[in-house]
Amino acid sequence: MIWVLTVFSVFMILYLPGILIPFVFGDRAAALGFKFLKLWSWTFSKLNFIPYRISGLENIDKKRAYIYVSNHTSYLDIPGLTLTIPTQFRALAKKELKKIPVFGWIAQSVCIIVDRSSNESRRKSMEHLKEILAMGISVLIFPEGTQNRSKERLQPFYDGAFRIAIETKQPIIPVVVLNAGKLMPPTKVHIEPGTIKVIVGKEISTDQLTLKETALLKQKVFETMEGMIVDNE
Repeated sequence: MIWVLTVFSVFMILYLPGILIPFVFGDRAAALGFKFLKLWSWTFSKLNFIPYRISGLENIDKKRAYIYVSNHTSYLDIPGLTLTIPTQFRALAKKELKKIPVFGWIAQSVCIIVDRSSNESRRKSMEHLKEILAMGISVLIFPEGTQNRSKERLQPFYDGAFRIAIETKQPIIPVVVLNAGKLMPPTKVHIEPGTIKVIVGKEISTDQLTLKETALLKQKVFETMEGMIVDNE
């Protein structure tokens, strides 16, 4: 674990200027920062002997903005998703990430921080996500709301991602990450080497949907992601 923390911290500090400085020049310039973030993810993967086997990239059109929705079982999900999504994006993240040394600075730039205990914070974060999508930048949301500590494949989804998708008419791309929770369980400070799969599903259109169909869309995405997990276990 000491080695993992060393790799995490040393290379994050090394790449920190390249990640953060582009954000000073605005959201569009931040694409350069994501190249450094991908470089950190690649370095973390290689030096910890945790390869990410990514499939389904043909389902992504790099010229479009998407709402990516992913399961969440471990902190190891983050490097894999960063390596998978080909363009810059903004992730919806809980405020506790700001407390992590060094990474907290990155989270404030790369993520849209939300205090889940505050209705006003949740409202503002949703509005910010809409603004980002309007600029042609994708967003990443974990619809379970937090890391899955249960024995179920997926926890129940919250409505937020699906309401935004319908309101903005942005397509959803489901993504599942497999084996990350076994290599680094959310309840333990422990990590093991091993392969993690990241599977990208086909986009789900929201063009013809109304807010009354939020629950139906949520259920469709849930069933799609659960099926992707079953098919790749």
